[in-house]
Amino acid sequence: MFLSTRHSEIIQLAKDSGRVLVDDLAAHFGVTPQTIRKDLNDLCDQRLLSRIHGGALFPSGIENMEYEARRKIAAEEKDAIGRAAAKLIPDNASLFINIGTTTEAVSQALLDHSGLMVITNNINVANRMRVFPEIEVVIAGGVVRGSDGGVVGEAAVDFIKQFKVDYAVIGASAIDHDGALLDFDFREVKVAQAIIANARHVILVADATKFERTAPVRIGHLSQVDSFITDRCDIESVRSICQESEVQLIETTR
Repeated sequence: MFLSTRHSEIIQLAKDSGRVLVDDLAAHFGVTPQTIRKDLNDLCDQRLLSRIHGGALFPSGIENMEYEARRKIAAEEKDAIGRAAAKLIPDNASLFINIGTTTEAVSQALLDHSGLMVITNNINVANRMRVFPEIEVVIAGGVVRGSDGGVVGEAAVDFIKQFKVDYAVIGASAIDHDGALLDFDFREVKVAQAIIANARHVILVADATKFERTAPVRIGHLSQVDSFITDRCDIESVRSICQESEVQLIETTR
């Protein structure tokens, strides 16, 4: 497959950052936005990128992108989602927080809470929250995944099953239009399933780019959560599932 120099560089930029935007690329290459849109359409036709509003994503299917690249995707949207989720969680609550860049945004927004008991399999969350005396942090044991600091495996699952908490904050690598919640690592999925089963109120946090992605392992279904917080949901089938299953849908940009 022959790629022009610009096409090759666009793919590399998307791989490094997870997402590229039309206006940024036009400025970077000194060409018109129309030229970039044609480039992105060509690359998406070849399934080298996945089109989103205003740009394109580096595609995922079997392997997740680098954690630092994921942090950069929709960073402002994730911060807003984190703040919205924190508003649902009162002081003096117990909660699970699992692995993910959006769940980390929730942990950041919870730092002004008091009396929290946070059980997590996310080393990044534990390290951020442990220095706040009003928050008790309990971390799961198991295999530490080097790519993102997630604690996974059967030991982590067994640990989670010891608790029954007020809230769970979970993420997903992808959300299918039929409501399936998807991830890449079956070990992490087992932990997420245990978290869902042992919380009274499950909060799913995911930005809108998750509707454009796919992943091979099923966590569960949108109907299993109580609240779904995203920046926007333009997928009518997903909106219908929320309505039919009485899932509270919160869109931070609406």
